Amino acid sequence: MSADWFDEVLHDGVGQRLEIEEVLYEGHTGFQDIKILRNKKFGRIMTLDGVVQTTEGDEFVYHEMFAHVPLLAHGSAKRVLIIGGGDGGLLEEVLKHDIQHVTEVELDGGVVEVSKQYLSSICGQAYDDPRVNLVIGDGAKFVAETDQTFDLVLVDSTDPIGPGAVLFTREFYGDCQKCLRPGGILVTQNGVPFVQGDELQSSVAYFRSLFKDASAYVISCPTYALGFMALGWATDDADLRRLSLETIRARFDALGIDTQYYNPAVHVASFALPNYMLKLIDSA
Repeated sequence: MSADWFDEVLHDGVGQRLEIEEVLYEGHTGFQDIKILRNKKFGRIMTLDGVVQTTEGDEFVYHEMFAHVPLLAHGSAKRVLIIGGGDGGLLEEVLKHDIQHVTEVELDGGVVEVSKQYLSSICGQAYDDPRVNLVIGDGAKFVAETDQTFDLVLVDSTDPIGPGAVLFTREFYGDCQKCLRPGGILVTQNGVPFVQGDELQSSVAYFRSLFKDASAYVISCPTYALGFMALGWATDDADLRRLSLETIRARFDALGIDTQYYNPAVHVASFALPNYMLKLIDSA
């Protein structure tokens, strides 16, 4: 009996294949096609419009680094805004900190509902936490209109295609900047620069026109193939990405959590970028 395979073609000339043991869910949310698949190695997988978004097997890489790097660099964040992140994995990691309030703005409520039903291993009980305000709506519209301020803005978006494209514009980043408190940090999903270099380059260029410090840090997540994945970084306090290992270790030890990917040494090292990324950023 031949196996069923899921083929993802996100970049010109390259793709990846995953053997599918079972299709657990498929439907259309009103915004995009969504599937929950099961693979022997990665467990349950969420795809949106044919692109892998997260998997049970390696989601910890992305979500731990997206949450703990800015939170521990900041050191005293109490209010966090998440744009996107409907699978709940980033929210679940953020809530491990001494946070007073998190607003998550997710365009597609269908993603949240499917995640709660099929990906509870990723989101846990995060959406039931009383510190969380879930807003189903347009993240770009939210930051343009809100009078609330936050210590961190975390943009856990899809790639800049379809409904996620607006989350890669200068106007959106400018509205995020207005939402940040002094010393605040903006972190963004910026793809795999080896094949999506223009995505990182344009974001950093926009950051530099708005913030005093603009860069990125890297993660190695098997699902996001073809090299390091970049998370964009923007703040007015350049010291926050140059904190000593001792400072980060003290903050992490005080937090008292277990992690599978993140540790203080990885935190510090993640800001050391390979030359091909430095060239992209330097020419932004």
